[in-house]
Amino acid sequence: MKVPLSQLAHTRSGDKGDTANIGVIAWSESDYPVLVREVTAERVKDFFGATVRGEVERFELPNLGALNCLLHEAPGGGGPVSLPTEAQGKTLGPALRRVGIDGDPPRWAR
Repeated sequence: MKVPLSQLAHTRSGDKGDTANIGVIAWSESDYPVLVREVTAERVKDFFGATVRGEVERFELPNLGALNCLLHEAPGGGGPVSLPTEAQGKTLGPALRRVGIDGDPPRWAR
């Protein structure tokens, strides 16, 4: 069964120049291992497609129950030089919350 990432985590995002940053923070400590397994750099890059032209780096912050993803060469050079408002990094975190996460149905029932 797939559930949206928003069921397991909240996000915070922004950009500096052409690098966007997405923090993914587990709602509960027990959900953090699922984030580590499911929210990979490759999966984040695939999810955003052409929006991210460079690599995605993922950093694990187990003491915070969080992941930090750096998306290089995104979004369109950064807010100050990008014409479309959706290219600003602050919109990428909420978008990522739509990604489907694999889980065991009884585990996800809240």
